[in-house]
Amino acid sequence: MAGLSVAHRAALAHLITLCPPELLDGLRRAVGGWPGVKAQELGGMLNEVEVERRRRERALGPLSPMFRERMDGIEALTFPAQILPRLWAVAREGEIDLLSRLDKDGPEASIVGDRLCLAAAAAVRDRPDSVWPKGLSDGTREAGLEALARCLDLAHLARKALRHLETWLGRPDDDSLAELRLLIRDASAIHEDGAPRLVDILFAHLKDAALVLRLVTQTSGSAGRDDFLSSSEMAIFVERLIAGVEERAARVAAFRPGPDAGAEAEAEAALEDIRWCTATLGELDVTLEMQPGSAWGKDVREARLKVARRLTETIRSAPKVVEAGLPMTRTTLAGRMTRKVPDLNSDPASPALATAAVQLRMLGALRSAAAVFGCESDRKRQADALVETLSRYADEAFDLINGGEAEDLDRALALMEAVARLLGHLDAQEAARTVRRRAAATIHGTGVRGASPEAA
Repeated sequence: MAGLSVAHRAALAHLITLCPPELLDGLRRAVGGWPGVKAQELGGMLNEVEVERRRRERALGPLSPMFRERMDGIEALTFPAQILPRLWAVAREGEIDLLSRLDKDGPEASIVGDRLCLAAAAAVRDRPDSVWPKGLSDGTREAGLEALARCLDLAHLARKALRHLETWLGRPDDDSLAELRLLIRDASAIHEDGAPRLVDILFAHLKDAALVLRLVTQTSGSAGRDDFLSSSEMAIFVERLIAGVEERAARVAAFRPGPDAGAEAEAEAALEDIRWCTATLGELDVTLEMQPGSAWGKDVREARLKVARRLTETIRSAPKVVEAGLPMTRTTLAGRMTRKVPDLNSDPASPALATAAVQLRMLGALRSAAAVFGCESDRKRQADALVETLSRYADEAFDLINGGEAEDLDRALALMEAVARLLGHLDAQEAARTVRRRAAATIHGTGVRGASPEAA
């Protein structure tokens, strides 16, 4: 049976280069169960690609995260993703005999990897078009080529530093700190900007951007003071974090919960921004001696105030939002005497009630952030008051329902389910369960079939 033609192999090879590792892993497992010569040849191609990918990762691993943008959006030194396979191709072409030594991790693989990184650095300088073609990010190409070459020059130091990274981010002892400072000094000896470039490489490996503070504040005995750090070559990393806090604080300040279909997603994004600001500001407080009158101190204080004002607004406006979502109506007691009772004819899917759900979800999720921004006591007091208000609203509503005063029982029970969800957003799970139990008892007692499944 005929195998793959040259054209087929060329086309498949091109497609394979476009696939992310996760897709290739799934495809390789699937092809393993296919019959036929062509499937076997495709499986062999996929296996070869996997071997090559592992070799590339062992050789260029210190720099590989720099070929993708940071997930948190914080500014970082990065290179176009299309460059990585081209860089690997020029690095390996003169060292084919050494590639098999990358198949097992260990000291020998590290030595070969360092050699390949130096070969790649030489290729970037001597044959830039082979690595970074013209027309690809032309605006940053020249500076990018220079930065890439310098990072490759530092790859052997970065490879060593990555072995200690977890220790430096935790509780380093004197020997660990001495190792960090020695590597920083060695990097500065290779290039005048070698120290920040080495931290740039390590920064690419940090999912939590704020942890870079634990590195830069330990590069010298005085680096923990912002008056020293702000004038040093490491200042850029603090400035990136402060810029990230300012950007997120502005988004949080502009957010307003609404009834739109995407409101919940927008609220979650706002909560994520608040959590990020909370964690980053906390890290700044712990690791850096921020002077109130310094430029950094003023920027951080302004960003903190923006977030705090938005949290306070969310806390204080919650009762009015709930009142709008769960309106009351007046009922006659005797003569001219009236009192307010829940309006069981109100729409359980109203925009006002949807807005209240978003608002209370934020209020319930802000506990840790409110503590950092100094408004947790207000948040808790408001949340407790709302739990009492919602529970009382449910009690009065069930009195009306059980008294046969609900014109539309399905609508009334759906409204009670909405109340239970609001209680759940405030972490009042027992109160929410009580509302649902009473709704279920009403359903079973009246034989209603059209009520909310959640209520049942």
